[in-house]
Amino acid sequence: MSIAVLGAGAFGTALAVSLAQNGPVTLWARDPAQVRAMRETRRNTARLPGVDLPENVSVTAEIGVACTAGVILLAMPMQQMAAFLGTHAPLLSGKTLVACSKGIDLATGQGPVALMAEACPDARAAILTGPSFAADIARGLPTALTLACREDAAALQALLSTPSLRLYRTTDTIGAELGGALKNVIAIAAGVVIGAGLGDSARAALMTRGFAEMNRLAIALGAQPDTLAGLSGLGDLVLTCTSMQSRNFRFGHALGAGEAFDTATTVEGAATSKAVAAMAARRGLDLPVAQMVAALVDRRITIAEAVQALLSRPLKQE
Repeated sequence: MSIAVLGAGAFGTALAVSLAQNGPVTLWARDPAQVRAMRETRRNTARLPGVDLPENVSVTAEIGVACTAGVILLAMPMQQMAAFLGTHAPLLSGKTLVACSKGIDLATGQGPVALMAEACPDARAAILTGPSFAADIARGLPTALTLACREDAAALQALLSTPSLRLYRTTDTIGAELGGALKNVIAIAAGVVIGAGLGDSARAALMTRGFAEMNRLAIALGAQPDTLAGLSGLGDLVLTCTSMQSRNFRFGHALGAGEAFDTATTVEGAATSKAVAAMAARRGLDLPVAQMVAALVDRRITIAEAVQALLSRPLKQE
């Protein structure tokens, strides 16, 4: 079955490069100038430097051309997905749609699978998520991801697996999408800890308590605990809380260090922290790390105030 990747950022381009090991792939970018440059140089220099596009990756700015594929990967920022689906739903009707975004829509509080199912009810909705950096995937370094679909996805799993990209499947779409979304919030907090010079011991504690919060919210929303303990939860949390390749970690690091951060860089965890804080308030859930991240993102508290608030919480049993 033919494959298209919608979104020529670093991750979308990396997926196209990897999937080209199996056969032709169409890569769509909304900017015609970017498409012309990629066709001429066979590189996406601005987003994924140093990586050549295989000859069987065709690049287009024509959304209608890309959407002739049977399997369509949506590799775009989470906060842009709802508008994209609303605009292009007729072209996506009846397709297999695979979200490659990690986050919660700030306007609706929904994850990508729910957004796709609502906008395109006759499409098959899935999500591809887990511990992965675009540069690693594009270079063919071993990577394992979770493919979540409410229906049996064995054929889709085989189609999207490559010699260097190994997929594990699950039917728990709620757990998979929440794991990928919530770990970004904790990664910002981990970046703050290191940027503020609070040390690796503090980061380990933060990751552990943050993982407990991820489970608390995800289970309340119907996720399976085993999913959060897998690649899309714990695996992704470990990766993004320990590497400067993570945009969320870098953003938090800049916050903690009091440094400027490139506003053009997409930081999914910033919007997700606000959505999570609102969800926690509605459900009466105690998510202190996520709530502190939301307050830091909005500049409602200082780093010192956030640290003091977390350390002065009542002592409790683990």
